[in-house]
Amino acid sequence: MAKCSSDCCGTEEPKKTVQTNDDHDHNHGDMNSKYTLGLSFLFFFSGLFIQYVLKSEWFFQPYIALIWYSLAYIPVAFPVWREAVELFAKLDFFNEFSLMGVATLGAFFIGEYPEGVAVMIFYTIGELFQEAAVNKAKGNIKALLDIRPNEANVWRNNAFTIVNPEEVAIGERIQVRVGEKIPLDGIMLSDKGSFNTSALTGESKPSSYKTGETVLTGMINLENVVEVQTTKLYKDSSLAKILEMVQEANSRKAPTELFIRKFAKIYTPIVFFLALALALLPALFVENYVFNDWLYRGLVFLVVSCPCALVISIPLGYFGGIGAASRNGILFKGSNFLELMAKVDTVVMDKTGTLTEGVFKVQEIVSSIDQNDFLDMVSAIEMQSTHPIAQAIVAYHPSSVKADNVHEIPGKGLAGRIDGQDIMVGNTALLKHFDVSYPTEIDQIIESIVTVAIDKVYIGYITIADKIKPDAKEAILRMKALGVQKTVMLSGDKDSITQKVALEVGIDSAFGGLLPEGKVAKVEAMKTKKDSVIAFVGDGINDAPVLALSDIGIAMGGLGSDAAIETADMVIQTDQPSKIATAIQISRETKKIVLQNISLAFGVKIIVLILGAGGLANMWEAVFADVGVALVAILNAVRIQKMKFK
Repeated sequence: MAKCSSDCCGTEEPKKTVQTNDDHDHNHGDMNSKYTLGLSFLFFFSGLFIQYVLKSEWFFQPYIALIWYSLAYIPVAFPVWREAVELFAKLDFFNEFSLMGVATLGAFFIGEYPEGVAVMIFYTIGELFQEAAVNKAKGNIKALLDIRPNEANVWRNNAFTIVNPEEVAIGERIQVRVGEKIPLDGIMLSDKGSFNTSALTGESKPSSYKTGETVLTGMINLENVVEVQTTKLYKDSSLAKILEMVQEANSRKAPTELFIRKFAKIYTPIVFFLALALALLPALFVENYVFNDWLYRGLVFLVVSCPCALVISIPLGYFGGIGAASRNGILFKGSNFLELMAKVDTVVMDKTGTLTEGVFKVQEIVSSIDQNDFLDMVSAIEMQSTHPIAQAIVAYHPSSVKADNVHEIPGKGLAGRIDGQDIMVGNTALLKHFDVSYPTEIDQIIESIVTVAIDKVYIGYITIADKIKPDAKEAILRMKALGVQKTVMLSGDKDSITQKVALEVGIDSAFGGLLPEGKVAKVEAMKTKKDSVIAFVGDGINDAPVLALSDIGIAMGGLGSDAAIETADMVIQTDQPSKIATAIQISRETKKIVLQNISLAFGVKIIVLILGAGGLANMWEAVFADVGVALVAILNAVRIQKMKFK
């Protein structure tokens, strides 16, 4: 028989992890539940047919009906009593299993055999439904486990050798054939490759990568054989971190879950003694007291009062929400963060790598000489630098010209010689430093600017800009449509660029030129507003302090730094800012489902409890109020798995 979570029993739940090696045993237990349920069904319904349809006299002989229904009861009741005894040994006397056990034995005691069996049969059906629902919710997370590579084809001793990915060192060369998974994070050595990244990012469209670009563990090679140079050990890979986050997510409970767990510990013994009082106390006040009649009312009360609909469906609802989020490329590190995301009213974002692509590109070239010669000259100088702006120029126009004596002027740019001429490439401060005159209007240019001079004569400039992500504007529009009251951008880039990006994407307010401590100060100032829930979204190592400070930290996981991902409470694997709105949608739908289940369970149980205490509800109605409501709540909880989000 499927085991109810320990929450349902009112006991502490141990930390859960996602396992794969128990699948066989799990399925075997599931099959046993079905066989025992089938056996009970056979005796139960045949007994009902003989008793109520055929009305055979022999069936009403002493002990015949008892033995017949006992054969139906034992297969489904044994696992329940086994769990009850195990908990009794731990001094846990008031739990779901003891409630069910006492109620059904009481039904047999007063001769209501079919009703006693029905409670156990329908309880078992509910457990099977619960197990199926949990397995469905785990499906998206298991997809991550299924992409774990189990071998790596590494170049050693002049040949490729298959080894365990955990044995591969940083810097080794590995080969990935078509259809295989990349075993470790690394950079592409081959010219190009196409990969299925759906299990990591939730995106079904194949992604293309070129030489020098980063590829991640678990991506599936779709085309040619490719070679990759490893940059991380397997234990530090992106996939390993994702799996660790998923495994830890179940141990971080939402406040609603924690409340229900505590509630069940208090509620269960109270209803047990109330049922006992309902059966015995009327003997002191009621004339013509009939013990069996009042015991029946107490038993109905016990069955109805079982808290399973609450303590099963609520964690299942949150687990389903986490699964739905992972299917959409969003990883929550716990149901507490999933619940908190529903309350976010202020979203604060970094600029570079969050709203922009974090890749600088050449925008405009202005030169008083031939543009090709101009670019050859600038690129030859910039080849000596590792600055992102320099790399953007070299990528735009690789140069065959050779530059000599290239040296850096800190904070200003580079200087060198080409064909006997002194070349200066840098910002306007570099020109001022060497007293080079230039058109003052270029000081008004918003984008990052690279000025160029030959022999201290200004000859032109190149503007460089970071490209805004395609869905950045959509992200802000969707967040505002969902009721986010304030959107803010904090950036270390110069304020003019920050304000321009904010205007283009529709952000309410923006602040540029901020160091990490400046970002922290801005968020601290926002947190003074009572009841405001602030989410911060960032991707760089300098964002880690703000991610930790905010109510919910969101890291851009695709290009994000390890420090940002480690500190964040939620990770967006696709690097799409529009996923922030998707996360809010999923969290709100999850919360709505949880509240629906709470209302349903309490509403139906209170009504039937009152009717049962007044003798107006029988055991069959009690079964519906318990198992029936639990089934409806479970089916409602798994709805989120079928919902589609943008």
